[in-house]
Amino acid sequence: MKTREERVKWFMEDRFGLFIHWGLYSIPARGEWVRSFERLSIEDYQPFFEEFNPDKYNPREWAKAAKAAGQKYVVLTAKHHDGFCLFDSKLTDYKATNTPAGRDLIKEYVEAFREEGLKVGLYYSIIDWYHSDFPKYGDRQHPMRDNEEFKDEVTDFSRYVSYFHGQVKELLTNYGKIDVLWFDFSYDDMTGEKWEATKLVEMIRSIQPDVLIDNRLGGNIKLAEPEVYAGDFYSPEQIIPVGGILNENGEPIPWEACITLNDHWGYHSRDLNYKSPKQVVRTLVECVSKGGNFLLNVGPDARGVIPEQSLAILAKVGKWLDKNGDSIYGCTASSLAKPEWGRYTQKGRFLYAHVFDRGIGPIYFQGLKGKIKKARLLADSSELKVEVPWMAEQYSDIESGAFIHLAGAALPDEMDTVIELELID
Repeated sequence: MKTREERVKWFMEDRFGLFIHWGLYSIPARGEWVRSFERLSIEDYQPFFEEFNPDKYNPREWAKAAKAAGQKYVVLTAKHHDGFCLFDSKLTDYKATNTPAGRDLIKEYVEAFREEGLKVGLYYSIIDWYHSDFPKYGDRQHPMRDNEEFKDEVTDFSRYVSYFHGQVKELLTNYGKIDVLWFDFSYDDMTGEKWEATKLVEMIRSIQPDVLIDNRLGGNIKLAEPEVYAGDFYSPEQIIPVGGILNENGEPIPWEACITLNDHWGYHSRDLNYKSPKQVVRTLVECVSKGGNFLLNVGPDARGVIPEQSLAILAKVGKWLDKNGDSIYGCTASSLAKPEWGRYTQKGRFLYAHVFDRGIGPIYFQGLKGKIKKARLLADSSELKVEVPWMAEQYSDIESGAFIHLAGAALPDEMDTVIELELID
């Protein structure tokens, strides 16, 4: 069996993925936690099941948009916390095939994204607000957590765990190769072996040994010898780590920041607080500059359409990556300190300077005097000269610093101007 380092190799080269949250909650259009936040019962939520009919669902269009955006892999919610399954599970009737949609939506998704050459991931919620044996009253998340009717309810949690394991087996058996299994999430005492996590991971590895698993089953991925279920990568949410993530021996751990494009994961019709293409590009650069990945989320609407605003942002990010992708794919953190004008990413002897802030005067590269073989603007391959500017000997660091002058008062690309520096071996 491959080591974690061998499994994550493609992941740490691809760097940029698409997260898709989609399900019944797209109909009320108030976000994916609507059942929990509004304390909706199964009966309250049932009309959305009965009317779920995404007539414009075309995963080939989704896949084409992701590919054009420069994203290399994708993760879709096969089952979210509400327990509704987009796939044709034989273990429940609460699935897309029993709605007006009438078909296995995961099957279509997997086929469409594979056709575009993207790696395919499945999100699976280990929380389930529909299953009768999942704890309700007193739970921190469940919609019925405060409902006295459930106070004395007797449940058999082992039945739920068997169900959960069975569905994971279905997902790994019925859809060909799956590249990522994205579990969500452990909390309080609902963690680790509460989910029979070792047994689960052993089953997963027996079916698809190369699949990547996130760290949300529990355990401590930062240990020098983490638990078998601690995962292949760390998954910070809505935050970028201050530095790279290290284990207790100071060694880097693979990680992926998952971030929403607006303020919700699932479709929210009134949430128009979208991040700009510049924010997205710079966040991607920040993740890679710290040795991490960026999983950017969109939430399609009830008809199966990714909002126009989301698609427009993805398209602009894709145009930037089309010209500057060499500074992202296959790159990682540099040993150099973060420069005041932006960030560095690196791939072998190629150092990529991501210039965010033009400032006044030449761009200063601390510690690189005599180490640059060639410099060019990555977007168009135009030559840039490394030269000591006038009066630098009086006011700047000519002993160890290198300088590149960019013509004009503005940057060539205000989102992120990338200078490729080929270093002397």
